Amino acid sequence: MLKPLVEFRNVFFSYQSASAKPVEALRGISLQIGQGEFISIIGQNGSGKSTLARHFNGLLTPTSGEVLVAGLSTATSDRKQLLEIRKRVGMVFQNPDNQLISSIVEEDVAFGPENLGLPPREIRKRVNHALAALNMFKYRRELICHLSEGQKQLVAIAGALAMKPDCIVLDEPTAQLDPGSRKQVLESLKRLNREEGIAIVFITHLMSEAVNFDRVVVMDRGEIKMDGPPGEVFSQVELLEEAGLDIPVATRLAAELRERGYPVAPGTLHVEELVNSLCQLRSST
Repeated sequence: MLKPLVEFRNVFFSYQSASAKPVEALRGISLQIGQGEFISIIGQNGSGKSTLARHFNGLLTPTSGEVLVAGLSTATSDRKQLLEIRKRVGMVFQNPDNQLISSIVEEDVAFGPENLGLPPREIRKRVNHALAALNMFKYRRELICHLSEGQKQLVAIAGALAMKPDCIVLDEPTAQLDPGSRKQVLESLKRLNREEGIAIVFITHLMSEAVNFDRVVVMDRGEIKMDGPPGEVFSQVELLEEAGLDIPVATRLAAELRERGYPVAPGTLHVEELVNSLCQLRSST
């Protein structure tokens, strides 16, 4: 078991509404994120996944229950403790234009480290490292308005990375991107996880993205319904449909073939895996 980095302990959260009755968004969430994990949290709109994301570094705090980051409670009035939590867990949101502050790439990435009061040499080192890690170093002096949407999102991720976090939480970061940019962002996140050891928590409603992660958590109506490796989670077609989620095409086809008596391996996630499985079946007959 990986060392716990973020822990949710029986977390409930309710939004105040215009009516007298609060709206309950999280209901008894217990979850651990280990150091260096590569995890996707999925659910349809209204499932509570974005509310959950905002609990990771104290942007929201539980109505009841507790969230701990490296043993520190997010429900704190101590500004130094909250700063330490937000240094450890960075956030990236859906629209990079709402997160980017400066007009020049390297100036935006430097914003967080500058606010920490770091010396100029350390700031430069962090900025260069973050941009290089995301293959964005050559754009360091570019105007952000000249970048593609995918490149803007990578700048936002670089800004989080420059804070040297243990974990980056990304809330629907590819929702406004084209397929090529989505692939670029996902590949960059995988590289950060493998090479930097940073835990990645990726919030999405797209099953085609979730299948690329090592662990998948399924949310529905404020509760965790499933939690495990993608092959195990996506093989439970009926439970996914009950949660209002689309099933990956290869997984659905594999399930239908098994129902018809073909011994296709469970946990098939990608079309290539399905093709290889069918080719092996044909060669063995």
